[in-house]
Amino acid sequence: MTKIEIPFLSEITSRTTIQEISQKLDQLEKQIIGNVPWPEYSYNPGVKFAIAHSEGHILLKYYVSEREVKAVYSRPNDPVYRDSCVEFFVQFPDDPNYYNLEFNSHGTCLMGYGPGRGNRNRLPEHVIGQIQSMSIIQQRQVSSPDINWQLTLLIPHEVFCYRPIRELHGVNARANFYKCGDDLSQPHFVTWNHISAPKPDFHLPEFFGEIHFL
Repeated sequence: MTKIEIPFLSEITSRTTIQEISQKLDQLEKQIIGNVPWPEYSYNPGVKFAIAHSEGHILLKYYVSEREVKAVYSRPNDPVYRDSCVEFFVQFPDDPNYYNLEFNSHGTCLMGYGPGRGNRNRLPEHVIGQIQSMSIIQQRQVSSPDINWQLTLLIPHEVFCYRPIRELHGVNARANFYKCGDDLSQPHFVTWNHISAPKPDFHLPEFFGEIHFL
């Protein structure tokens, strides 16, 4: 099982801009999202992420390189998994349910909570609206077939509203990180921690890896 030690960044305060947070995350170790569990969807874009936490927030940044970038959806809880999409699923201790946070390349978020795929509660727009995001999409270079884009996320504890979180110091949680794009010309379903299932399905918490907040 894959495991991450998530550092605490004490220098991040309520006055720190998301641009500064993005630069801080650039300095951290990058984790690779590179498992392709379903051979019929063999396309594997280059995807990494950096993660940390601060007082009251989870800080997350994705680095993506892929052939096609699509961002059709713009409203909270739109089906962003059909676009160029990165995802963070997390299950906190003593909670049988987990949160799914899904973002397209422009930062539009779908967020849900529940025990599995078939029983999820979508979080309301005013809760999702507390998440800050910053997207950078670079122009395709003549020398490369890929487009590079980055998404920085500032996720306050308040969005995990079903069982409020006071702090994350020392917490062991379970999570998985994904890259997908259901409606792209090369659909793909790529995972951080490997999933064993007959068809693409990210809603399998039994295959979550471990994350430890320092």
